Amino acid sequence: MLAAVTVLSGCAGQEPDPTVTVFAAASLRESFTTLGEEFEDRHPGTEVEFSFGGSDTLAAGITGGAPADVFASADEATMARVTRAGGTSGEPEVFARNRLQIVTLPGNPHRVRSLGDLDRPELKVVLCDSSVPCGAASRAVLGTARVRLSPVSYEQDVKSALTKVRLKEADAALVYATDVRAAGDTVTGVEFPEADTALNSYPIAVLDDAPQPERAGEFVAFVRSAEGRRVLRAAGFLEPAPGAP
Repeated sequence: MLAAVTVLSGCAGQEPDPTVTVFAAASLRESFTTLGEEFEDRHPGTEVEFSFGGSDTLAAGITGGAPADVFASADEATMARVTRAGGTSGEPEVFARNRLQIVTLPGNPHRVRSLGDLDRPELKVVLCDSSVPCGAASRAVLGTARVRLSPVSYEQDVKSALTKVRLKEADAALVYATDVRAAGDTVTGVEFPEADTALNSYPIAVLDDAPQPERAGEFVAFVRSAEGRRVLRAAGFLEPAPGAP
């Protein structure tokens, strides 16, 4: 009986396996899911849980007290809001960049070739809301091209915009090149030169009240490692700009 009690007491005293909670921009879903699995393989007993969504919504959750260890945003402006609110531990680090593409139905049946083509009255176009990074970038490239659109809807994250096209609820949308790649042959992507005028830099940071600060720092380091860069490149992300923090 004593042995049984001792064993049970020992089990009760064991620390639970650490769980790293990562809030990440919706456009990181595929690449971060892969990185999370690889991180778990390298750290047996550690679990990585993700919450993917619009960067603006995630930032609001963090500043509102939502428990998380790591935040990866689709732009520096959103990360800066969290940092100014005292939400990050240390300086955020840029780990990737992304550019926009036009996404259309498979085979591009409406023959969309440029941003100007999106203004055709017969086309139903979807944009990300300007409060989220893909929306801010969309507004910038449309301004550069001097194109004014009347979208059928504004979406709160880039995956929602792409889904509208996949479900044939829209003919075209502006999303990230990585999302077009992840969607495979269910959509067709169209590049346009103005995309290079509004590249989004993606920063990542350990959060100030991280329940697992040590593991969180290790996850951030893994994302920025050679292996992390390999996974991100395979997903279509660009390297950080030279000299990026």
